[in-house]
Amino acid sequence: MNTGYTDNIKSWLKENLSEERYSHTIGTAEQAKELAEMYGLDPERAYLAGLLHDCAKCVVNGELLEIIKKEMPDIPECELSNYKTLHAPVSEHFARTKFNVSDPEILSAIRVHTLGKLDMSLFEQIVFLADKIEPNTRDLKFRDEVLLILKNNEGQKGIDLALLKCFKSTIISLVKRNLEICPVTIDVYNSLLERVCVL
Repeated sequence: MNTGYTDNIKSWLKENLSEERYSHTIGTAEQAKELAEMYGLDPERAYLAGLLHDCAKCVVNGELLEIIKKEMPDIPECELSNYKTLHAPVSEHFARTKFNVSDPEILSAIRVHTLGKLDMSLFEQIVFLADKIEPNTRDLKFRDEVLLILKNNEGQKGIDLALLKCFKSTIISLVKRNLEICPVTIDVYNSLLERVCVL
């Protein structure tokens, strides 16, 4: 991947994101690259997805909603119920329009990194996990627990168990904060639960 291209993205992100969000973004990109290498995927594509996954976090909620309604009118209403996840579709939109990303899997990974979706590809799964366990701003104890799951369980089983832990943590957090839970997130959690046979 062109170093100048990623450097330009980093410069834009540094100017437009808070210091903490920028640190999280770099951590996610590096973690996604590391996971991609572990699972035999293209690390540069994963790095780019991580770099752009939160690029719309600088936009206020009202403006995020306006962009979604104007540019992405087909997004289900249930996905708009939690202000914490509005940046995901707009980040995908920015990746396409501001940074000329055309790779459909990178765009999809950005789009689903908050709510998830049923039958995520391995690439989408590792970007999702990277966002939850990057070392710069996330809870390090939680990160270590997820990495241990990946280490102790080979292939897709490890990914599924790690994702299940992340979705469970997200759902508990949403409940504690009295925030709505998108049905998509519940569906993914139930699907993972069924796949790993945890009762």
